[in-house]
Amino acid sequence: MRGDGRVGLPPFAVRPVLVVATAVAGVLIALSGRYGFHRDELYFLLAGRHPAWGYVDQPPLTPLLARFGSALFGADPTGLRVVPALLSGCSVVLTALLARELGAGRDGQVLAAGCCACSGYLLAIGHLLSTSTFDLTAELGVLLLTARLLRTRDGRWWPALGAAVGTTLLNKQLVLPLLLALLLALLVDLPAAVERRRPGPPLPRPGGVRRLPGPLLALLLALLIGAPTLVWQATHGWPELKVARVLSHVDGLSGRLLFLPLHLLQFSPVLVPVAVVGLRRLLRADELRWARPLGLGYPLLCALALLGGGKPYYPLPLLLAVTAAGCEPVVRRARHSWRSLTGFLLLAAATSALAALPVLPVRAVAVTNAVDIDQGEQIGWPRLARTTAAAWAGIPTAQRARAVLLTSNYGEAGALARYGPAYGLPTAYSGHMSLYDWGPPPDGDDGPVLLVEQADGHRLAGHFTGCRSVDRIDNGLGVANQEQDAEVVLCEGAHQRWSALWPSLREY
Repeated sequence: MRGDGRVGLPPFAVRPVLVVATAVAGVLIALSGRYGFHRDELYFLLAGRHPAWGYVDQPPLTPLLARFGSALFGADPTGLRVVPALLSGCSVVLTALLARELGAGRDGQVLAAGCCACSGYLLAIGHLLSTSTFDLTAELGVLLLTARLLRTRDGRWWPALGAAVGTTLLNKQLVLPLLLALLLALLVDLPAAVERRRPGPPLPRPGGVRRLPGPLLALLLALLIGAPTLVWQATHGWPELKVARVLSHVDGLSGRLLFLPLHLLQFSPVLVPVAVVGLRRLLRADELRWARPLGLGYPLLCALALLGGGKPYYPLPLLLAVTAAGCEPVVRRARHSWRSLTGFLLLAAATSALAALPVLPVRAVAVTNAVDIDQGEQIGWPRLARTTAAAWAGIPTAQRARAVLLTSNYGEAGALARYGPAYGLPTAYSGHMSLYDWGPPPDGDDGPVLLVEQADGHRLAGHFTGCRSVDRIDNGLGVANQEQDAEVVLCEGAHQRWSALWPSLREY
């Protein structure tokens, strides 16, 4: 391949890549019902009942996917998780296409698909419906289009890139630091790019948009598609930024110190050597001079996430692209030892599955919970609803019509919305995240208040009178999660009317 990248690509290994993608999607669906809903999934199901162009902590796409998936495939964990499994299969295909874009032949593409499928990050977010699930697929699509633009310098790809970025903005704004890192990488690499640029045949111009520069067209398309949620955020005071600051403060210095170890652990330590080969190739290989911004962008994105208090998984889509660049040279070195590569992938798959998937009996979750706390957040929700219902039944019948059920966080409110009706529970209110916007209770509900108080969270009882503990939440398995040992508190009433009290209950 020429240094400017403008040559034909190797054939796409359609069949073996689709086999890998189908296998990972099948495994995810098969294991999807082993434990239970995750707290965030219960929140997304609840948010899907309140469609909007934005929420205080996220754009609208993931709640809409929750509503769509539960309606089409069933309102249980398996039904909700079909969409994440399919998106994970798409991510595997996109990683293989990235490897192809970076010069990988059939075997290199298959290895790239295998590395993606065996990554702990893909398995973790493919098992659950989360904002990261769609974000990984979307960012890999953005990276693929970026690589195509860098390789071909064909302006016809700008509109597709703009549309992909705009769609990603409807799910999460993490594509913005990714684009910033790539832009900074382009600026860093610009002098070398100008020096090494060789003359070549003229490239086709985008039909119908000859007078509009490609980057400007991409920007306009991205803003047009992402405008509804951006406008919602702007008119509501950019609450996502407030939430991000709160999360960064919670992680504190320890979050920054553990950023790199957790980043590599979530990716898969077994796959790190392939990523190192890929990064070295992107930065040094003559045939990939055009793709150097992808290699430079990765450490820049890690630095942006670290300085901004971001989560360790934020740069992982770009790390998968870097890993895809390393697959072809790894395959060349192991041309006659696919058995060793197969063993390598099986080791990565086994370690990732143990940490990210519900492969152990439910009573063993306490073990894996030390590595991945999301495992424990899938445990105990039906018991929480039963315990709360028993406490609600203790309120005198004559007072129940004016009583209010209030929770400290969206997971508890989501669980009571999902399981509570079977026990005769009313709507559960909460001041947490966007549930605040769906309240307050009517001022006429001036009877007793039943609280579900997170054990280590915001104390609600101080806003009410005559409070006493009536029960505690126990998942029955000794699994430490946010609801284990939560207190169920019965209060006689509130200090003031709900409309006046509600602003003081806002929690991010």
